[in-house]
Amino acid sequence: MKTPTEKQLQRIEKKRKKMAALLEITKLNDKDREARAHKQAEMDIGHASDSSSSSGTINGESPSRKRPCSRPLEDLNPESIKNENVKSLDIIKEPDSLSNKKPRLSGEEYIKMKQELRERSNKLKAIPRFRLKAVGDNASLCINLKSEERIPIFLSDIQHLLMYSLLGHHSPYLPARWCHLEKYNKVSHTVVLVIEGLSLYHFMAYESMFSNITTNLEHRLELVTPAAYGGSIVEELAAVPLTGTQSDRLIKLTWLISEFGSLEAALQRTGDLVKLLKAVFPMKPATTSDGKELSEEAYKDVPVTDKFPRTQLLLSPWQLVEENYPLPLAGVLATKYHDYIMTKDMYVEATPKSPMYGLDCEMCRTTTGLLELTRITLVDESMKILYDTLVKPENKIIDYLTRFSGITEKMLEDVTTTLSDVQNTLKTILPADAILVGQSLNSDLHTLKMMHPYIIDTSVIFNITGDRYRKTKLQVLAREFLSEAIQQGKAGHCSSEDAKASLKLAQLKLANSVNYGDAVLTGQRDLELLKMSTHKQPGQKILDKTELRKYATSIFNHVTKNQKSAAIVGSDDVMNEYSRYLKTSSLSVMDDTNFDANDQVRLVLADSCKGAVTRASQIAMEHAFTLCHVQVPGEDLETERLTKTFSSVNKWVDKLWQHTAQNGLVCVVFGGQTKASNGACFLNIKKDLVHAKALAKA
Repeated sequence: MKTPTEKQLQRIEKKRKKMAALLEITKLNDKDREARAHKQAEMDIGHASDSSSSSGTINGESPSRKRPCSRPLEDLNPESIKNENVKSLDIIKEPDSLSNKKPRLSGEEYIKMKQELRERSNKLKAIPRFRLKAVGDNASLCINLKSEERIPIFLSDIQHLLMYSLLGHHSPYLPARWCHLEKYNKVSHTVVLVIEGLSLYHFMAYESMFSNITTNLEHRLELVTPAAYGGSIVEELAAVPLTGTQSDRLIKLTWLISEFGSLEAALQRTGDLVKLLKAVFPMKPATTSDGKELSEEAYKDVPVTDKFPRTQLLLSPWQLVEENYPLPLAGVLATKYHDYIMTKDMYVEATPKSPMYGLDCEMCRTTTGLLELTRITLVDESMKILYDTLVKPENKIIDYLTRFSGITEKMLEDVTTTLSDVQNTLKTILPADAILVGQSLNSDLHTLKMMHPYIIDTSVIFNITGDRYRKTKLQVLAREFLSEAIQQGKAGHCSSEDAKASLKLAQLKLANSVNYGDAVLTGQRDLELLKMSTHKQPGQKILDKTELRKYATSIFNHVTKNQKSAAIVGSDDVMNEYSRYLKTSSLSVMDDTNFDANDQVRLVLADSCKGAVTRASQIAMEHAFTLCHVQVPGEDLETERLTKTFSSVNKWVDKLWQHTAQNGLVCVVFGGQTKASNGACFLNIKKDLVHAKALAKA
């Protein structure tokens, strides 16, 4: 049984609040009805007393007449009555006639006014709008002023927004997880300023010195940047993993590209996943038997049974959050998981030879209303059961869920093992670089109340629906890929059977390719072919290297589509890093002096941060995408020079903002500090003041 996801819990909470509000409105309506009924009753009583007192004749008139008629009957013709009524109405309305009188438009004046209103409406509709979703709000510096309440987003989230602002729904990745950009096609251009060296701490501690950020850039968020784990900002911002649905040709021939060893490289997630996980979990480098750190070559050395490093199958921190895995992040999650523990006090960087363990848990529903652990099984790569035990929940069981869990009341009669015992045993059994494998392991870890960095989720790495958000059941995956029938009996699931099936699936994928068994990456129509063989058959066409260059994993390959151009501005060191993602592409790249309309990417070298920002502001309106990347020297961040440095940064932001066109998207990134504070991201769309006021009223 799965525990509700964070989104499901949020929807349930919203429904509860709506029902509570509806109840309050109903109560108010009932009170209003009672008050009206009471008032009507009083009026009825008053009318009754009036009629009884006037039951006799008054001034000789008939008691049925409410007021005497002083005019002869012959004078009461319909026309005279109508004229009299009109006059009386004019008298009543006369005091307010001037104040309520509105000019009536007609003819050309009316047509002109209607045209102006239509133009104004069209202009408002053409203005792009940016807003944060729940995930973005959780990372917002404006909403969550306390650091312990924030859940930061990732640099890949920013990358997805930048591509979406230029490509819209044609972008391979969408920023729908954390924000919403309306009218993306009305964004005039995108301008990005990356400032390495500055962190979230600098902004929060000296916010008053960044007036141009607080005034112009409305959305401000905490950001996990590669600096926190010793990675590369350029790599995470520029490298875009390929998706299997980008090209029909790639879908048809994807199993052949492995001949060149390029598909696996292209499908690697942005950055080094293991290093990325260091920003979240306590971790030390992997070492050899003599205590030396492993070389880069060691991380490429895979077991003979594997065709590619198993670390490529690990869920990234972004995926762990998306799949509702417990993480030791600050903010709301820290409160939510305050009673969770880690599987190890200190982890070791995972390698292609780190051991895998199949894990599966069974649960029953208790008086808390939640699921609690009743059985756990752990198996190693040889399918040997290392740990298999029944567990007594802390609270009384109200539903054994036998048809799913296989657990009965009799099975738990003499069980004394508790959740705490299981946690201690797992901490002892699992090595520091253990990789846990299972189907939707987030539910198991929530039940165990434990957190682990290295996860291979078979519901993610295998997919036969072609839709990443439609998971395939373990029973179906075992039948389709292992030719095994599991979960067949009416007595419920068996945790050892499920744990072994998950581990076998992971081993099968490692024996083939990264895209094996994943219709999202390969296209559903090629799934059967991939299941049969990943080897070249006689007569099959092989893509040459010029064809492969079309699928280079670079953000610039995406943003320069549809005859758009991009500019990169920075120092020699920065430009050398970005050039790695341009060398293997088929883009037309040119330096600043020789750039013309036929080129796609403009490289601008600058000898200083100020020079880089100045040049970026001069050419920003000439390109759909302008990226200015500067590095603040360490000496400029010393205490005595902070004021001058922050003043310069504030001016840089203002200069780029002033040279951004109306409806342009501006993004400023503080890159964070190495193994210290997180970074920050500042965003906004530049609007015309008149339109901005109109939007505020709308």
